[in-house]
Amino acid sequence: MNHEEHGIARHPARRFTRHAVEMVAAMVAGMVLLEPVWSFAWPGLRESTTAQVLVMATNMSIGMAVWMRVRGHGVASIAEMAAAMYLPFLVLLPFSRAGAVTAMQLMTAGHVLMLAAMVAVMLRRRHEYGW
Repeated sequence: MNHEEHGIARHPARRFTRHAVEMVAAMVAGMVLLEPVWSFAWPGLRESTTAQVLVMATNMSIGMAVWMRVRGHGVASIAEMAAAMYLPFLVLLPFSRAGAVTAMQLMTAGHVLMLAAMVAVMLRRRHEYGW
C-alpha cells in the first residue's frame, strides 16, 4: 500500500468522499457513452422532457451500477442507489408536466436532489462506503 492509499485507509471521510466522486465519474461516463445509443435508437427523444430525464437517470444508473459492482457492492445496494437516482425526478415530473417548473428547473433540481439522495443512501450504508 502506498503512502496515499494508507492515508485514505486511515481516514474514513476521505474513503467516503473518494467513493462518492468515483460514482459521480461513473455516472458521467454512463451518460457520455450511452447518450449516442439513445439518440440513434430514439430520434425524437429530445422532444419529451419526461423521456429525457428518465433516459438520463437510466444512463447514469447503468454507469454507477457497473462501477459499484466492480467495487464489490451487492445487488441490493446497487438497486437502492439506482432508486435514489430516479426518485428525485419521479417526484418532480408531475410539477414539470403541470407547468409549475421548467425543463431546466427540473434538470437542475433533479440533479441536486439526486446527489443528496445518493449521500443519504451512502450514509445509511456507511460501512460499505468506507465510513
